[in-house]
Amino acid sequence: MCLTLNPSRPENNRSNPNDGRFPLRLDRAAIGLISVLTVLIVGLLLLGYRGKPQVRSFNWADRQVGAQDTALTLSFNRPMDLGSVEKNIKFFTGEDKDLKPTIISGRSSWSGRKLFYTLDRPLPYGQSFQVRVEGGQDRFRSGDYHETMQPFQASFKTRDRSFAYVGAEGEEEGRLVLFNLTQNQKIVLTPPNLVVFDFKPYPLGDRILFSATARSANPAIPTSLVEQELYTVSTGLRINTPSDDVPVVADARQVTKVLDNREFQLLKFDLSTDGKTAVVQRVNRKDQTQSTPWVIRLSTEQKPEALKFDQPTGEFLITPDSQALVVAQGQGIAVVNLDQTSEKEGKSEPLSFLPKFGNVLGMSADGSTAAMVKFNTDFTRSLYLVSNQGTETEIFKTTGSILKAQFSANRRTLYCLLTELISGEQYVEKPYIAAIDLSAIPKQPIKAAIQPPFIHPLLRLADQRGVQMSLSPDNVGILLDQKVPAITQDGKPTQTSRLWLLPLGEDLTKPIDPVDLNIPGLLPRWLP
Repeated sequence: MCLTLNPSRPENNRSNPNDGRFPLRLDRAAIGLISVLTVLIVGLLLLGYRGKPQVRSFNWADRQVGAQDTALTLSFNRPMDLGSVEKNIKFFTGEDKDLKPTIISGRSSWSGRKLFYTLDRPLPYGQSFQVRVEGGQDRFRSGDYHETMQPFQASFKTRDRSFAYVGAEGEEEGRLVLFNLTQNQKIVLTPPNLVVFDFKPYPLGDRILFSATARSANPAIPTSLVEQELYTVSTGLRINTPSDDVPVVADARQVTKVLDNREFQLLKFDLSTDGKTAVVQRVNRKDQTQSTPWVIRLSTEQKPEALKFDQPTGEFLITPDSQALVVAQGQGIAVVNLDQTSEKEGKSEPLSFLPKFGNVLGMSADGSTAAMVKFNTDFTRSLYLVSNQGTETEIFKTTGSILKAQFSANRRTLYCLLTELISGEQYVEKPYIAAIDLSAIPKQPIKAAIQPPFIHPLLRLADQRGVQMSLSPDNVGILLDQKVPAITQDGKPTQTSRLWLLPLGEDLTKPIDPVDLNIPGLLPRWLP
């Protein structure tokens, strides 16, 4: 039997299935589907998405906020009616079961679907907060319909109120101690074989940069100041910040040497605001005339680099942007870029030079204003405000000393450690802490060596010049140390030092009594 294939039959001719009718139907179905989808997309673009408006993200949710965090951000999924959102933002303080309404003063601004709420002042440390937004409405380009947003709430905290100090008695003497006021916890950070002279906290409070020397085995032999070396120590604090900064994950008391003293003696140092750079005053052991600031990049393996000047340098500090150094040089104040030096002359070229000032005491957090001292020919001293635009404003003139100055976060108040010269046969200066109301300074400077009305004394101190003061990052108090009489174990009179807290109120004209913290210590400094 023989089978033959008939090429004319469709089932036997695969090159021409269904006479082309099946592909035609598929093409028509695809074109129809594309048309429907196009109409839907165009409709959504014209009419807008009609889903519930809501907050997509909140930058402070479940974070620990510090004084450097100046604005909270709410991001919405839809364009919002600005007024309806702003009037419906509410803040609460406390834990979930005990929330109380609170007012956080600030100002609102918008960028597209993002609301920025900039604070007028830092939030108080050691507290829990909740933010709620209910009743806000979206904004459409056409029509009168406004969809009410989905209610939103989120919680955040501020950093613990903590400070560090150098112990003054017993096992803590000469050692660096961390005290957490919020948790009421104390940790001795450095080992007993080191005597700490100075320290600077890192921006996250996770580490502290400090200078120290080995403790003498013989108590009768004083510890040498010129044998200091530079170290870091971990605090054990781990802060979940709104930024991308990540704290060092380490237990407390982990000490690491940063800089030795084999070739150079270490005198003083400063730490940049971002914690990446330190500037150290070093003296060459072979040539004591060679004394200059050195730059250390703490986040790299780069070796220290000397900043070369044609004149001797004095007190210095790193600017708040961590990019420049303000240093007393010769008969003035020089501002030097930390990243640029002159290869031709081998000297650091100043960005600017202020010839009439002898010392810089402090700078505002945004770097716009500095407090500087001018030493006058009549043996008086003048306190100046110097802006980054070159404006110089004399605040007052005094026959006493101007020792320290710190700006409040909103730059409206300058807290100073001053002295008053007491007339008599002996030269006596009485120190005091004062608040200067910068908004009340007249345009015409007060030339006479008198106390202007915008300077408000807060606390009179004992007759001593070694007082240290530290303004808290949330601006609610000043830490200070004061020497007090004491008795040694063998019954001989001596002196020790205690830490005090000076609360700060809204009214600068009403001093508040200081609180004795009952802590023997020196050199107290708040953690950021």
